[in-house]
Amino acid sequence: MTLSRSPVTRAWRRWRRPRDLEVPRDAVDVEDANRRFLMYGVMPLWFVPAVADWLMHRRTRIEETSGTKESAIHALMMTEAGVPVAMGLLARVNPLVLSVMGGAAVAHGATALWDVSLATGEREVRPVEQHIHSFLEVLPLSAMAFTCCLHWDQVRAALRGGDRPEDWKLLPKDNPLPVRYLAALGLGIGACVVLPYAEEMRRCLRAAKARKAV
Repeated sequence: MTLSRSPVTRAWRRWRRPRDLEVPRDAVDVEDANRRFLMYGVMPLWFVPAVADWLMHRRTRIEETSGTKESAIHALMMTEAGVPVAMGLLARVNPLVLSVMGGAAVAHGATALWDVSLATGEREVRPVEQHIHSFLEVLPLSAMAFTCCLHWDQVRAALRGGDRPEDWKLLPKDNPLPVRYLAALGLGIGACVVLPYAEEMRRCLRAAKARKAV
């Protein structure tokens, strides 16, 4: 079977055809309230500590201390958080997606410990920055917890090993999230996460190049 003819590929080609998921503004039931808080509370909360952490790095001149080593770890942590976020936003939540979320959360915590261990030996890590780190570390776990509450049937399927073929396929949501929400969230991630840390890496690479030229 060629990739273009696989059921997964055909499903993603029809991604925007189903009706968008409706999230009522007023609390209708616990499920709607959890989904609304996950979408409009937990997800945007990532932006504020991300920018604050970048400001702390800039204030302590990361490019002159831990440099590209620490900045690369930051990029790794963003990937560890970004991949499960993208899957949760676009794909049907099933044992595969939940397993990736759980594995990424564990990896993100381990990488965060590595990051702090490196940073404290190279530059000043102030209490405020450490407190910011606590927010960044707990957000992936919070997002996963709310997702599990919304999809408890899939949690049970994952614990049983996922006995259905679709349990381990990356499939689009039956009802996609609204395009305006996805676009706004994408812009927020780009402006508050991707651009600041790309600027940080650029500063670190430029400083490293200048030191080699001396």
